[in-house]
Amino acid sequence: MYRQQNDDQTEAHLPKPPAPAALEGHSTRALVPTKPLEREAPGAGQAARSRISFHLALNRRTLIASAAAIAILTGGGVGAHWWIDARYIVSTDDAYVGAHNTTLASKVSGYVASVPVHDNAAIHAGDVIATIDDGDYQLAVDAARDKVATQRATVDRIGRQVLAQQANVDQAKAQMVSAQAEAKKTQLEYERQQALAVQKFASQQTLEQAIANRDQAAASVKSAQAVIDAAAANLDVLKAQQLEASRTLDELQTALAKAERDLSFTVIRAPVDGVFSNRAVQTGDYVQTGQRVATLVPLNEVYIDANFKETQLARIRPGQPVSISVDALPEHAITGRVASLAPASGSVFSLLPPDNATGNFTKIVQRLPVRIEVPAGVAAQRVLRPGMSVVVSVNTKPGQVSQAGLTSTAQAADPGPNLQSDLQ
Repeated sequence: MYRQQNDDQTEAHLPKPPAPAALEGHSTRALVPTKPLEREAPGAGQAARSRISFHLALNRRTLIASAAAIAILTGGGVGAHWWIDARYIVSTDDAYVGAHNTTLASKVSGYVASVPVHDNAAIHAGDVIATIDDGDYQLAVDAARDKVATQRATVDRIGRQVLAQQANVDQAKAQMVSAQAEAKKTQLEYERQQALAVQKFASQQTLEQAIANRDQAAASVKSAQAVIDAAAANLDVLKAQQLEASRTLDELQTALAKAERDLSFTVIRAPVDGVFSNRAVQTGDYVQTGQRVATLVPLNEVYIDANFKETQLARIRPGQPVSISVDALPEHAITGRVASLAPASGSVFSLLPPDNATGNFTKIVQRLPVRIEVPAGVAAQRVLRPGMSVVVSVNTKPGQVSQAGLTSTAQAADPGPNLQSDLQ
């Protein structure tokens, strides 16, 4: 632009060339402009540039002022949020979903007959997990049952013998009564003959016969008493044998119950509701007593163990609300609560606890597990799997601790966010 202005000024100082001669047959008026061309004033461009610079500076100041206002408002909002809520939040990503897994094991040895449950199948308490060949155990039950029947017959036989011996005792007592009557009769006869003998009305032989009959009757009484004692003693022996046989019958019945119990253990059933997983046996395998068969995971009773640093535990209390973010379900927010704090750090319960009293010491911040309850409605959907990584944020703001520390009826009935569709 400046170059063009200089060229115009140069042309103004140069002498103008003479007008061309008139052409034949044409007028020169058509070639000469009737009106000189208008040129831009030398200061007009500078004024335009000044106006543009002014508008640019004005727009720049407006943008700076707007950005400053936005920054102030944003900073104020962030600061207010931090002062009201964020400064009370304690978070950690060292948290995982857990469950009280049940290890299913065999209580008897034998060959696995069948495993009717498929891997990762949902089962209920009482469902059959596996069966063991029960042939030997069925034979043991039959043998024990036969022994019980035989011993029961023995007890019945001895009971009948007791009744028979009781009849013998009664018979001996009756004979005793007869002997006593005979003894009394002979005693009276002796007294009468003795009186007659004193008056010389009876012979000496008759008196002697009365004495013999009296002594014989007395001996019969003693014999009858001995028979009674022997019968009573035999009765006591039979009763003792009957008691012994009854005790033996009880032992055999206990053995029968054990055999039947062992037979029932050939069918392995689920003790609780859960998901069948981690199968360790197949059909045809031989299992020993106590050998693991599979694992049962109760997905409707999951929880979260969050390992907080010891420097984060100052304000954490049971009952405080917890915001749970599951890595597998990033679009859903779950709210739980702090259930309890572990009594010691994880290193204390390790196989080889550290001994800081020897050697060089380097202080390491320890972590303590914090148990977090999951809402019953979320756990009932069975989408949280033990081992999942989660991020938990505990709200330690005063007044956030629940009153009773228990899930209310309304909360228990609330199914929570529908997470099932996100994992299907």
